[in-house]
Amino acid sequence: MLLKVAWSSLRSRKVTVLLTVFSIAVSVFLLLGVEHIRQEARSSFTRTVSGVDLIVGARTSPLNLLLYSVFRIGNATNNISWVSYEELAKSPQVAWTVPISLGDSHRGYRVMGTTNSYFEHYRYGEKRTLEFSAGKRFSDLYDLVLGSEVARKFNYNMGELVVVAHGTGKVSFSKHDDKPFRVTGILEPTGTAVDETLHVSLEAIEAIHKGWQSGTKLTVRSGLNVPAPHQKSDDGENAVAEHVNPELTPVSITAFMVGLKSKFAVFTFQRQVNEFSAEPLSAILPGAALSELWQMMSFFEKLLLLISLLVLFSSLLGMVVLLLATMRERQREMAIIRAVGGSPIFIFLLIQLEATLIVLSASVLGSLLLWGSLYLSADFLRRSGGIVIGTDIWNGNSLLIIGGVFLATSLLGLIPSVAAFRSCLHRGLTERG
Repeated sequence: MLLKVAWSSLRSRKVTVLLTVFSIAVSVFLLLGVEHIRQEARSSFTRTVSGVDLIVGARTSPLNLLLYSVFRIGNATNNISWVSYEELAKSPQVAWTVPISLGDSHRGYRVMGTTNSYFEHYRYGEKRTLEFSAGKRFSDLYDLVLGSEVARKFNYNMGELVVVAHGTGKVSFSKHDDKPFRVTGILEPTGTAVDETLHVSLEAIEAIHKGWQSGTKLTVRSGLNVPAPHQKSDDGENAVAEHVNPELTPVSITAFMVGLKSKFAVFTFQRQVNEFSAEPLSAILPGAALSELWQMMSFFEKLLLLISLLVLFSSLLGMVVLLLATMRERQREMAIIRAVGGSPIFIFLLIQLEATLIVLSASVLGSLLLWGSLYLSADFLRRSGGIVIGTDIWNGNSLLIIGGVFLATSLLGLIPSVAAFRSCLHRGLTERG
């Protein structure tokens, strides 16, 4: 009966109640959204790379090096010469290296030149290896391995030809259309920046830029010994692993990842790189750089959370004001309830239940708004920031937040509930007197 009376009472004031519900729903949306995006962004960044001891690049800040080499965000300040890379890679402390070369793109997605060691040694999440949903790694010069999101977005299948563009813009008028790549592999989804990347060999990066200067294709290309796309050379091979064609040996790379034979050698090798005399280089620990990123973001996270809490508090106060403002209008309703045997406790519980129903409706609406917003913006966040945000908004923290909202509702709801209770008691005493 109590629920039926509360529902009928709210329906009789549906316009003001709906406005209050929407106001609280926006607050719940903000509060849950800030917490969910904070957790998902941290998880997305943390699981992108694991098992890498150091990342080496041109001298820059640790955060910038981490962002462009792992998350494909931003650009390198300079490149590393191939000679320097080979010298450092031959260090007795080094177990393996993964060189990477950035600078080209395909319809807004980054193209990364690397070697087959990338598929052997790169790890993400809990040291999970890269798996292929179709095809295999590089074997010919113009082979292309797609990240899962790129393949899904453009509906690319095995064997299709893909043209990459010079530069990293979404729109480019400088395309390497004379040397298209053939899709020979598609990776399983990882939930990381790998899904947004097109992978080619370092030799292929050199091959497509032969005859280019300062981002412009030259008309004269004589003297270049570059294999034609998807054709074998005279010896029947078009390999990418051993630099068969000396002209395709890279001049420089963007960065490289390092795995060491011993974890105790990390700081020794890092110091060796930082003091490298041939050119200014930086070696960073991915975990330390991520910690620096979270320290920079912590202030903004707390600020956004505080703003969301203040918005929620103001919305709940608005609900309390609504319930108090309608008490005078509901004198007749309260009198009828009292006439049919409703006690002051019944009135007290009625007001509390009305507040709970309003917040329950607002919580459901706010959650649906958040889920819909995440679903619609997921692709934009992937492409613009390389951040994978899931749509599963319910976890331990979100349940605690909703629980806190209902607790605050119960406490603030005491104001109109106690006012109604005291009014009924006073009226009852007056009638008896």
